[in-house]
Amino acid sequence: MNGIEIIGLGKAVPKTRLKNDDLRQYMDTSDEWIRSRTGIEARHLCTGEESLTDLAAEAARRAMENAGIAPEEIGLVICATCTTDYMVPSMACAVQEIAGIPGGIPAFDINAACSGFVYGLQLIHSLMNAGSICRPERSCALLIGGEQLSKMLDFSERSVSVLFGDGAAAAIVRVSAEKRFFCHTAAEGDRGALYAHTVGRNQIPMLEFEGKKTVSENPLRVSESLASEIMRDGYLKMDGQKVFRFAVHVLASEIDEMEAQSGISAEDIDYIVCHQANCRIIDYVRKQRKLPAEKFFMNLREYGNTSGASIPLALADMKDRGMLKPGIRIFCVGFGAGLTWGGCYLEF
Repeated sequence: MNGIEIIGLGKAVPKTRLKNDDLRQYMDTSDEWIRSRTGIEARHLCTGEESLTDLAAEAARRAMENAGIAPEEIGLVICATCTTDYMVPSMACAVQEIAGIPGGIPAFDINAACSGFVYGLQLIHSLMNAGSICRPERSCALLIGGEQLSKMLDFSERSVSVLFGDGAAAAIVRVSAEKRFFCHTAAEGDRGALYAHTVGRNQIPMLEFEGKKTVSENPLRVSESLASEIMRDGYLKMDGQKVFRFAVHVLASEIDEMEAQSGISAEDIDYIVCHQANCRIIDYVRKQRKLPAEKFFMNLREYGNTSGASIPLALADMKDRGMLKPGIRIFCVGFGAGLTWGGCYLEF
């Protein structure tokens, strides 16, 4: 089976940048409190002028430009997101329309939260090698990781809301007979560790009529108390200690898995790009493995945790800094809600 390679990367983040001290107007916190516990210094948040779809489409445009390809060469669009703007259509279809990518190809979203980009690479590798998509005239796949997590945050409390930010990044991927690719993905269902209910769940009031429940004359009427309950349920909630234990375990195990699959040790790999969740998670595993800090690329300080956008944002920043030279070899590891996790080996 052929490998895959990333030939173009692009990113787009909201214009609004909030530093840690800026959050003091919303909650009891400080730069020292956030930075010492997470390593985060700032995050970018969407305002009324921006949407996740806008960011994703712009990241896609920049990735195509970086790869030197036209929209007509895209044969597959996958968006990794858990915060899409629409229930329907998918963000992939919305990006396809905005970016001018011609129809007649598959376009869909996947929700593996913070592991979404790794899951997407595994899907692309399998689908492209199956030979039923991405024909010679449309030989490239577009993979976008994008999140607007700010819509799920309660900014009156600090335990969760200080961690996350918004952004999108995209990769142009194609089959390669020269580049090796290895991947492993997994999940273990755990709804309580990290979750948010949808605010769109059915809350239509019901009336009793002759012993049977019927819809009221005004089915969209929602009381203020019910509206408040719906909003509270939509906020992101996390069992911090449980997630930390899970993250350090799967980060270490996926490094082991990629070493076994690729035949390259972590000591010899050029970079390890982890989901940018918390510097303590990465530092814990790095010190456990006695690996140098420079091997772990981190941009957490500028963006915070951007879930499905995290790994592609890191790769895009590495590209912008000239770090992704030919021959560079990388382990990527994602972990997040689901609980999901996965690792992949990439060659540039």
